[in-house]
Amino acid sequence: MSSKSLPQLSHIAAGFTAVVVGYSSAVVLVIEAAKASGATPSMIVSWLLVLGLGMGITCIGFSWLYKVPVVTAWSTPGAAFLIGAVGGFSLAEIIGAFVTAALLAFIAARSKALTSQIERIPPAVSSAMLAGILLPICLGVFTDAAAHPIIVVSFIALYLLGSLFFPRYLMLVLLVVAMAVGLGSTGTNLDFAWNWPELEWVTPTFSVSATISLAIPLFIITLLSQNLPGIAILKSYDYHPDVRQILTGVSIVNLIAAPFGGFAFNLAAITAAICMGENAGDDRNKRYKAAIMAGVGYLIFGIIASLVVYLFSQMPPVVVHLLAGLALLATLQASLLRSMENHDHRKAALLTLLCSASGIAVAQLGAPVWGLFAGLCVLGLDKLYQKMHGKASA
Repeated sequence: MSSKSLPQLSHIAAGFTAVVVGYSSAVVLVIEAAKASGATPSMIVSWLLVLGLGMGITCIGFSWLYKVPVVTAWSTPGAAFLIGAVGGFSLAEIIGAFVTAALLAFIAARSKALTSQIERIPPAVSSAMLAGILLPICLGVFTDAAAHPIIVVSFIALYLLGSLFFPRYLMLVLLVVAMAVGLGSTGTNLDFAWNWPELEWVTPTFSVSATISLAIPLFIITLLSQNLPGIAILKSYDYHPDVRQILTGVSIVNLIAAPFGGFAFNLAAITAAICMGENAGDDRNKRYKAAIMAGVGYLIFGIIASLVVYLFSQMPPVVVHLLAGLALLATLQASLLRSMENHDHRKAALLTLLCSASGIAVAQLGAPVWGLFAGLCVLGLDKLYQKMHGKASA
């Protein structure tokens, strides 16, 4: 292999920065989602292993195939959704929902008609649903303030100062501090024995309630809040790979990974931008190597999944709540702003937001499902009223 074909330092730095940013901002959510699903400690390791393998393989494969920086990721909003939605379902049903969501993603990737229908959901309503899912997690920043005021105030102060002086490395700094607090709380008695991670199969069980309450919302959230922005990022940097083929391949990997805990894969947005900008190399035609290095980083993090789980298991609950909530504040802010942009859709968006955040479960259907349904009903009634009012005025 010639020196010209080898990745440069800028490619390695950008690729591994993207991985660290992705993990530091969301791995705690994935671990919490696995715990909420009833996964055992070894199964949580399996989740992180298969996610690392899936992201690594797709990053390396598609970036090499198209010579374009294609960065994939797990669905951070999807993980946040699962934390509050999986209660009442068995692990087998939850895994079955992962499989169903992957099948829906495959169908959507191959069907222009289905994708266009989903894209017709107003951004205000889909953003409001996402904001409603994130709101309880972000409120967790303050729930432990009475019991742990110093820790809570310190983390919030660090977040505010970091957002001003080192925004690019904010989540990485918070993650390092969180690990230090977690390890400090255990003293010098560190009980960690290295084990190679192993994939653990869970036979999926399929049910109508899990499909409606888990699979369909997970699919919609991942498509609207992750894949569509990911496509937009590619276009904004003037990269034009065959997106349908990429999404098809990602959904197939998702389908294979689902029984092992691979809940949702998608095109990345923020971390993808790290591998597409000028910091990833002067020659934009070579920046695909940064995405390949991101894939290598994902593979490494998947292999050390047991260490990742151990480090996060040492964190006190207050630190986990702070890290998860602070990591999602920017996403919550963006979702809230987008949900209220369109004056005509604000009423529907508000109802969707409140219902999605309420945590209600009726007929085994979770709050986000009812929130989306309520918002679409309000929009339908508004459209019917305007139509009738227009005829009456005529």
